Amino acid sequence: MVPLAASRVRPLAAGAVILAALTGPCAAAGPAILLPWGDALAEAIQALGAVLVPLAATAAVAALARLTGPLRVLVTSTLVERLVRNVADYGINAVAGAVRGRTLTVPVGARVIASAVERALEQAPGWLVRAAGGVEGLGEKVFRSLPLEEAATADNTLAPALQAARGRRPATQP
Repeated sequence: MVPLAASRVRPLAAGAVILAALTGPCAAAGPAILLPWGDALAEAIQALGAVLVPLAATAAVAALARLTGPLRVLVTSTLVERLVRNVADYGINAVAGAVRGRTLTVPVGARVIASAVERALEQAPGWLVRAAGGVEGLGEKVFRSLPLEEAATADNTLAPALQAARGRRPATQP
């Protein structure tokens, strides 16, 4: 063994004495040393929750804000499709000579479109008619949804129907 120099032994001995002096009362109390780590952990979790809960709420609100636009478009387009289907069915039922499931002639198709557009203007909310494209857009959608004969075009079927629907449109109340 290599002898240690006296200058190195003194600091080691002094450190051992200080360590024994500090841990002596703990050793006298018993073999276990209790640290209140549970309290510290609970405080740390509480502090973390105080930061994360507002961040999570902000993220949830931001996600909801991003979804409202597409959801509004989806709901509106679904309601427009339902409006077109319902008023087209009404027009077929209201016009003499129109039979559901059969091909409509040009004059009967024009009357069905006019009747359907009139029904929509009378019964549907204004915002839904505007979402459908107004009188013209609604008429075009009904025109496309009906089973018309091959000779039916926008000029000989849709245009007269829209003209008739505009001519018989009820006056709006102020």
